[in-house]
Amino acid sequence: MSAEVPEVLFLCVHNSGRSQMAAALLERAAGGRVIVRSAGSAPGQELHPAVVAVLAEWGIDISTNVPKRLTDDMALGADVVITMGCGDACPVYPGKRYLDWDLADPAGRPLDEVRTIRDDIARRVDALVVELVGGP
Repeated sequence: MSAEVPEVLFLCVHNSGRSQMAAALLERAAGGRVIVRSAGSAPGQELHPAVVAVLAEWGIDISTNVPKRLTDDMALGADVVITMGCGDACPVYPGKRYLDWDLADPAGRPLDEVRTIRDDIARRVDALVVELVGGP
């Protein structure tokens, strides 16, 4: 890692679902030991309501979050960039460590399916915390 506190950027196209969930779950799991950002290459207008709802079930409030556009500074500052369904839509920055999390898009899915996506992201986040800072 390039810093004392590792920095993770979750990146997807719209920054209105998966990347927002992952960022919120990592912030909770890492407890301030990781700098967490999320962004999109073509941000949507608002978060998917089902994403907000399934995180609220776990006591995580992202209702005031808004989708953010990826900037060069965000990507260049990250130690790890985690892409989620970007394909060719998300730029690649040389010298950065990339992970691609193959996750279903929660857009338009029923709550039960969005819960499954949330749970999958939570498992991946827990493993990432162990790797980056040694555990919860």
